[in-house]
Amino acid sequence: MFRFLIRRAIGALVILLIISAITFVLFYVAPRDPARVACGKVCTPETLALVKRNLGIDDPLPVQYWHWLQAVFVGRDYSSFGHCPAPCLGYSFHNREPVLGTILDRFPTTLSLSLGSAVVFVIFGVGTGMLAAVKQGKALDKVASSASLIGSSMQIYIVGVVAMYYLADQWHILSRPKDVPFTESPSAWFSGLLLPWLVLALIFTANYTRMARSQLVETLSEDYVRTARAKGLSRRTVFFRFAWRGAMGPIVTIFGLDLGVLLGGAIITEKTFGLHGIGALSVKAVGDNDLPLLLGVVLVAAGAIVVFNIIVDAVYALIDPRVRLA
Repeated sequence: MFRFLIRRAIGALVILLIISAITFVLFYVAPRDPARVACGKVCTPETLALVKRNLGIDDPLPVQYWHWLQAVFVGRDYSSFGHCPAPCLGYSFHNREPVLGTILDRFPTTLSLSLGSAVVFVIFGVGTGMLAAVKQGKALDKVASSASLIGSSMQIYIVGVVAMYYLADQWHILSRPKDVPFTESPSAWFSGLLLPWLVLALIFTANYTRMARSQLVETLSEDYVRTARAKGLSRRTVFFRFAWRGAMGPIVTIFGLDLGVLLGGAIITEKTFGLHGIGALSVKAVGDNDLPLLLGVVLVAAGAIVVFNIIVDAVYALIDPRVRLA
């Protein structure tokens, strides 16, 4: 297991390097010049050259990327900002603030949004799928299957706007979404994120209901499950000890991927509800043509997905002994 994790960690590092390099190149394909934007309307060639030197973009592209990598691992000295200790993601072209500090300021909002919604949609989605599998072919199964199809076809930017209008503005059942730190007021933090949690859960629950139902129905028909029944084990023991454990693998895989994507920044969700997390920050970085900030956000998003992929592989092996990490 340890050797497997080491191999996956090395592979993850290579993937992150490739993603950062691609993002770096794509940034310079864009027609907007960040130095000219920062220089202002009245910009002489001398001033433009000075701005490029201060932003660190006067070197050839491979040299700039190499300097960025060095800053991530060992830090970097900037003529305008002084020494930036590792891991240094540089300074924003737009507001001259440290990129790492900006991301860490926004990350608690994304973390709260992701974990809170994940708890809701896993409990309700998997629970509904379990009931549908146990009641296969009956009314509950048909209702759950139909509802999951409807839920999976919904879009967050439509459901979110409708939910805010009726639940928050018209009926005043829930509060409008807002950013409140948990340490400042736990109750305000909970009420400010409850509506986004429920809307996200409504959409994600549909996928987990279908996944849990299909996996459990398939597992319940396996030979080892029928053998356990024939030996006289109780229905509860057969379901939770044999069937449920065998069906959990694909669900864990999908959950790890979904959580990694959410932690990387739920762009549409955050923009829909006016939350200032990693997703909204990435949109701002693209609009401002801010390469250091964009690279930092991409690195965090890709890192979240890669890390949860490794965790999922490890958990999968613990859940299902048939899996061999060769």
